[in-house]
Amino acid sequence: MLSRQQQLAALNANDYDLVIVGGGVFGACALWEATLRGLKAVLFEAFDFCSGASANSYKIVHGGTRYVQHFDFPRVRSSSRERRAMLTIAPHLVEPLPILIPTYGWGKLGKPYLGAGLTLYDMLTYDRNKGIGVPERCLKSTQLLSREQVLNEFPDIDAKGLTGACVFEDGRFYNPTRLVFAFISSALARGAQALNYCPVEDLLIENDRVVGVRLADKLGGQELTVKSKMVLNTAGPWAERILERALPGTYETQSTYSRDACFVIKRRFPSHYTLAFQGQTKDPDALLSRPARHLFLSPWRDYTLVGVWHKVTAEHPEAIAVEEAELQTFIDEVNAGFPELALSLDDVLFYNAGLVPFGENEEGSENLSYGKRSLLTDHQTTEGLEGLVTLIGVRYTMARGEAEKALDIVQRKLGSAPRRAGSESVKLIGADFSSFAGLKSELAQAWPIELSEPCIDALAHNYGSGYRVLLPLLESDPGLAAPVDGTCVTKAEVVHSCRAEMVNSLADLVFRRTDIATGGHPGDAALACAARIAQKELGWTEQRLDSEMAAVAENFPIAIKRMDSGKQMGKRKESEA
Repeated sequence: MLSRQQQLAALNANDYDLVIVGGGVFGACALWEATLRGLKAVLFEAFDFCSGASANSYKIVHGGTRYVQHFDFPRVRSSSRERRAMLTIAPHLVEPLPILIPTYGWGKLGKPYLGAGLTLYDMLTYDRNKGIGVPERCLKSTQLLSREQVLNEFPDIDAKGLTGACVFEDGRFYNPTRLVFAFISSALARGAQALNYCPVEDLLIENDRVVGVRLADKLGGQELTVKSKMVLNTAGPWAERILERALPGTYETQSTYSRDACFVIKRRFPSHYTLAFQGQTKDPDALLSRPARHLFLSPWRDYTLVGVWHKVTAEHPEAIAVEEAELQTFIDEVNAGFPELALSLDDVLFYNAGLVPFGENEEGSENLSYGKRSLLTDHQTTEGLEGLVTLIGVRYTMARGEAEKALDIVQRKLGSAPRRAGSESVKLIGADFSSFAGLKSELAQAWPIELSEPCIDALAHNYGSGYRVLLPLLESDPGLAAPVDGTCVTKAEVVHSCRAEMVNSLADLVFRRTDIATGGHPGDAALACAARIAQKELGWTEQRLDSEMAAVAENFPIAIKRMDSGKQMGKRKESEA
């Protein structure tokens, strides 16, 4: 795998089949797809890889249950297929997520109504486990729970009229940023190129054809021109801004965007189920709908994820934020649906927010029409411009499949028939194991010191079978086997990320390459420990070290900070995280 400097040096000597703009999940999957198809491809990301909406997802791998309400059975099938692909190719980073929906009475909130819908869903997704090679990653069929079973799991739930629950299984991303980097690093290992902190400033256009890009290397301070036969624009909420800049007077933004937000609370329910409960808004597009959309309380590591909220907005993607007053309205909605939870701002450790394409809605609408499908555009058919395709994705889950469709167009434009490369079954780096429990046992035996169960679990999730790249570091420095203060991240992971994963900042390290700060502020000792390792590995001065610490602290802003038993609430700015 080439270093960043080696990749930069190689740019001037290469004429590429494909330049991909944007290093979120859709760009990463497109790079992997292109590489598997034998195309010479390079990806450019303006910030760090997976630093926008992809990093800020609710971490559910959606299998399409909601589309049963819409009678959109083709989308049920495609969602289930993509969930199955994720469970197959990255079984260390994607796992089953059992979701419990309480039932009340005999109407639309009742067990017969909901159970019938989920039984139909099971029938439509009959092949949901086909090809999944790790038994722990196979999904169970719908289960019906009794009233007593539900109260055993959630004793504080509203018991009036409770008849039981329906349980179905979706998927969950353990760490969305590590999964994006797994796609990128897997492509790099097969000869692709990818560079972060290289924003595309303009498209190179000759005779109504895009022939490459002009970009800036933020770290080296130079401008570069890269030629390619095709350009695929996967820059998410930045994609249309790139088009407006490159095609002035020709292209105008056509999409509506939603700021999707969720937050992390420092409470972990004893139950392993994700609890779905009624919010206060409706889905106007559903043909068969319950009284309101569901909100979710989902166990994740030592925390609980709460969400998701949508807000139609015209804000710039780098200005996305959730204000304290707005967060309070989210908490109020949760407490209205689950009063016994009694959430307050002091419970909140962190929030995630990012922009995604949405349906046709007026700004400020309450009952929102969701975006149905990703936006895939061949600009020859819209602006008469050859050599350019844009893919703006709606759901993280669908990235692999949408990348496949985009590459079909690219290959046709290159003059060859699309050649599917089986990316739904080709495993990513780290996926070479047949049992997750066996992987954890092997890892524990290979590690030179005894690690806690949470640390072993975290290592197995983030690296899978790829944990072996860390072992040579431990031979040369046994002290790296220990965790960073107060976290489940080992010092070896920090060193490896600095040396081999294109880390440029402390924010890259603690928010995207490791778990150090993905759930909230890890404590000053943990940040200082990680920063000192990075300083040594990356050659930072004391002044640079101080600025890196300050930049990370900005992700936990004073305006919405709460100090209670050492807890802090932070945010991820889309431009930084």
